[in-house]
Amino acid sequence: MTVENPHDTDLPLLEEVKLQARVLLPIVRAIRERLGREEGDRLVETALRDWSRDLHRRIGEEKSGTAREQWDGIWADMRPRIGDSIEREMLTDTETVRDYNVTRCAYAEFFKALGEPELGRFLLCDIDFDIAEVGAPDVEFTRTQTIMSGAPYCDFRYRFTK
Repeated sequence: MTVENPHDTDLPLLEEVKLQARVLLPIVRAIRERLGREEGDRLVETALRDWSRDLHRRIGEEKSGTAREQWDGIWADMRPRIGDSIEREMLTDTETVRDYNVTRCAYAEFFKALGEPELGRFLLCDIDFDIAEVGAPDVEFTRTQTIMSGAPYCDFRYRFTK
């Protein structure tokens, strides 16, 4: 069975995210009104994370090669769609380490302007962990802060096994 890869499109990711937000925001707000903000956000986060993990796992399975090559394949699909929506500072890029900081993020700017950085985190920031899971155990990802959550930069730290 072929998985429809949402990253396999010419639509810039920022435009896709804006469309998703237009649909999700009224739903998220209704859920929060019914359940309260904390419980509503927990429900939305869980649903989006489950969807994203499953989606990226299935996309990875359709890529050939090792877990690392599948992870690389997903990112190869996404990078052109990200375009200049982020600015990053590469700190280290070797066979076993890739460390960089995202210093500007149009996604965070968009969701902060909406007053909804939590939705931005659910839709975007958290999927980095889901994509890294595709590469496990060859890819290990850590991040301690994001612009979306108010930090001055997002710290991306990847470790790769040979």
